[in-house]
Amino acid sequence: MIDRKDVLGSFRQELVKPLAAYRPPRLAPLPISPWIAMSLLQKAVRRGEKARAIAAAATLLIDAPDKLWRRLAGIAAEDIGLADICATGAVVGMMAGKRMRASLGGEWPIAAWLTQRLCEARTSRATDDLLMTVQLLPGLQGERERLADLSNHHLRLILLGTDSLHVRALALLYLAGTAGKPIDHLASRRGEPALAFDVLDELGTPLTVLELAREGYRVSREPLWLLMGLLAAEPAGFGCEAERDDDMPTENMTGPVPGWAVDSFTREGKLAISRFLHGATPYTRWLQAQVERPQQRTVTARALFHVEGGLLRKRCRSALNDDLRATNERECLGMPSELAGDTLRLLRDDLPRLDAIRAEIMEGQTHA
Repeated sequence: MIDRKDVLGSFRQELVKPLAAYRPPRLAPLPISPWIAMSLLQKAVRRGEKARAIAAAATLLIDAPDKLWRRLAGIAAEDIGLADICATGAVVGMMAGKRMRASLGGEWPIAAWLTQRLCEARTSRATDDLLMTVQLLPGLQGERERLADLSNHHLRLILLGTDSLHVRALALLYLAGTAGKPIDHLASRRGEPALAFDVLDELGTPLTVLELAREGYRVSREPLWLLMGLLAAEPAGFGCEAERDDDMPTENMTGPVPGWAVDSFTREGKLAISRFLHGATPYTRWLQAQVERPQQRTVTARALFHVEGGLLRKRCRSALNDDLRATNERECLGMPSELAGDTLRLLRDDLPRLDAIRAEIMEGQTHA
């Protein structure tokens, strides 16, 4: 029988030869904040843009190395996952700490190699689409409240016997616990992570995925690792019926980075959205007619992710992946689902205006 340590050890062993032969590029950071660098790294990986991703990784290694390793792990769980389990395993194998990475070549060679490997991987956002729908689907509000009060025994029975993937995902998150690392829109609840992984084993999650998810969760407490294990137990969880690039909007530079790197999780991106919403464009006029002012920023940030930030090269297509993505886009914007299509289309058409505002803000940061 394979020991769980053998799974991680096998991924590390597989990296010995390629790392020994790898010659990393020069460590050349960009003149950007760590928050912009994290955004650039993740979105460049999603788009398969190696040079930009490696430059962002170099910036983080110098300015915020802990953020670099956390972000690489987050990318593996959020944007790669089951689409390329070898790439995901390579990242998890390097999460043990500096001493282990030093034994395999050092921080920069490993960071650069992993970044390049992630850029080459097939992609899937199924885990994050599932998490977003569990958090935000209006029809799940009652279950979000009800399951929080159930015993571990009842949550286990739901996981083993309920047809709805979303309800099982919610039960899994509550079973593992949400108190230590809160999850937006879910109640705080003490859990039992070991039992959660035992139930994934009962469900039939393959051993390799189970141990990668267990280690990823142990190190980060990120719920995406749990959901990766759950999806792997689905009959169509590993399905990739086709591989296709998303339709990317025209790119505009905003200082040293493309506009898509200045997202709603950065200070500059939040400021850009605020200024954009005060303007008069087809999108902002539509939004003002459909959404109350307090919700306009939230709707815009979510919509912006769908039309720009979350786009992928080499996206794995399957009935399950496509359904999770469509549900997230349609049902979780914070507005009636029948308005989602027009909202996304109008915002995509207005991206040049938003990029112009981003460029002004980034220029001001450069000269500050």
